[in-house]
Amino acid sequence: MNKFQAIKTFLRVAECQGFSAAADVLGISASAVTKNVNRLEQDLRVQLFNRSTRHIMLTDLGKVYYDQCNEVMTLLDDADAALRRSNASIMGSVKIVMPVSFGRVTFIPALPAFYEAFPDIHLDIHFNDGFVDLIQGRFDIAVMAREQPDSSLIRKQLITGPMLTVAAPSYLEKWGTPQTPEDLLEHNCIVGRFGPNWSFRMGDAQFKNISVPGNITLQSGDAVREAAVAGIGIAQSTHWLFRRDLSQGNVVSVLEKFARESVPVAALYHSKENTSRRVKEVIQFLVEITKTDPDAL
Repeated sequence: MNKFQAIKTFLRVAECQGFSAAADVLGISASAVTKNVNRLEQDLRVQLFNRSTRHIMLTDLGKVYYDQCNEVMTLLDDADAALRRSNASIMGSVKIVMPVSFGRVTFIPALPAFYEAFPDIHLDIHFNDGFVDLIQGRFDIAVMAREQPDSSLIRKQLITGPMLTVAAPSYLEKWGTPQTPEDLLEHNCIVGRFGPNWSFRMGDAQFKNISVPGNITLQSGDAVREAAVAGIGIAQSTHWLFRRDLSQGNVVSVLEKFARESVPVAALYHSKENTSRRVKEVIQFLVEITKTDPDAL
């Protein structure tokens, strides 16, 4: 027995003072209405209605049960209405997680414009360079630069571009500039969270992996960028991570003709049908700040 449906049926019968009239309101057959009420009475072991051939009336216990159930249903209706209002509102909290470097270089500097437009949205921002489970972490949005195995999530691509190999001018002046991916075997490489196997494009559809040596491994993309700028070694990551340092001359790109496309940076979120307006506004903001000239971000 679907008890919730049975209670709704009971309430309509009491209000309509008849099984047939309740059936018309509920859009089900009169026999289904009778069956729901009978099953509810059997479950409660209480007679809810006094029945005659022409009339039905609530019993004393039926009246008590009606009042209590009606109060509960009113509270549920109020909760539903409040949730719908909240979902349509641009007020409230949005919990978002993103890589450290994306937050520092792209997202945080752009926030004044966001809050000028949406001062009543509270952003709960978390930073994580690894894999994030949106459901377990209760995140509304995740910005990721990796493949996402959960196909139930909506993926909105934000940034695409090459996987760059870079080094500081001071490092290259001291140790020389690699001309081929194999030359990296003679250099100190800064290993990031994806490991020492770096991939390079060797032709239209050919790729080669090089297991690079290095005396440092960093689990933060932002730390990889800072280590490269400091001249510790050669680093590899997405264009968006190094774009400011490239434009400022802090690092230079090497092995450019061997660069392959990186995994796009994307915003992941739950189903479109249940996405609140405030979450939609944050996603649109992410799209806007990443579709402009990336060197200007």
